[in-house]
Amino acid sequence: MCGNTMSAPLLAMVPCAWKAATVVIFLHGLGDTGHGWAEGFAGITSSHTKCISLHAPIMPVTLNINTAMPSWFDNIGLSPDSQEDESGIKQAAENVKVLIDQEVTSGSPNRIILEGFPQGGGPISGANRDISILQFHRDCDPLIPLMFGSLTMQKLNTLLNLASVTFKACEGMRHSSCQQKMDA
Repeated sequence: MCGNTMSAPLLAMVPCAWKAATVVIFLHGLGDTGHGWAEGFAGITSSHTKCISLHAPIMPVTLNINTAMPSWFDNIGLSPDSQEDESGIKQAAENVKVLIDQEVTSGSPNRIILEGFPQGGGPISGANRDISILQFHRDCDPLIPLMFGSLTMQKLNTLLNLASVTFKACEGMRHSSCQQKMDA
């Protein structure tokens, strides 16, 4: 475990060789850390891409019998009608927005990409409405069925009035990432 007991996320960074033209900000899934994802990004990014892989704060998670683990917000249940930790999601989104503002202020990137794996998508969706979203979901995921990905996409389109939302299913994938998503 990362050991992040602070309310704001810590980060693992893959620096770029040249001035950053693109910054990728990644939020991991429930119980994970940014370390492994940062290693994965190191192998697929260009010399002008800076990757920031955040570590969620450690907090009790209702879904996992209040076990303390890295989590962007409290996960209460996995059904579409489960209560949501709205204040936790908003706080996580605000933390992401602060990081984006820091990157913009630094003057280096002209493009910022936000990416999240499953729970990490929650704070991203509340960060900015003037963005395009490319959402991937695994069609054989036993933890988070494909239907949930479709419902998320529909909600994003109707509630946030985003510039563009594209949904793609990763065929034959269980609860993991896929090369198609990483390449995109």
